[in-house]
Amino acid sequence: MDDILRSVEQEFLKERDEPFSPGDIVRVHERVSEGAKERTQVFEGIVLRRSGGGSREMMTVRKISSGIGVEKTYPVHSPKIERIERVKGNRSRQARPYYLRRLRRIR
Repeated sequence: MDDILRSVEQEFLKERDEPFSPGDIVRVHERVSEGAKERTQVFEGIVLRRSGGGSREMMTVRKISSGIGVEKTYPVHSPKIERIERVKGNRSRQARPYYLRRLRRIR
């Protein structure tokens, strides 16, 4: 049964140009539809976690906006995400660096 599910999921997986991991600073280009118009919105922040696998893989990105921490969770293989570009690679010793939430300024 797992082989059947994996073969069906392969059609929906997107090939990402640059691999990224928790601790990296990424720029997520997301398509946002407002009425009849569509535009691309960019969200730049640090990756706090990646979870799941296959077509259900998720990532959480955090940034500081006007002194307030903002976190967004995105499906990695969503058709709404145009691309994910890695701005800066940081080596994190933890798989989920939640300690970054306590820091005032990430960069």
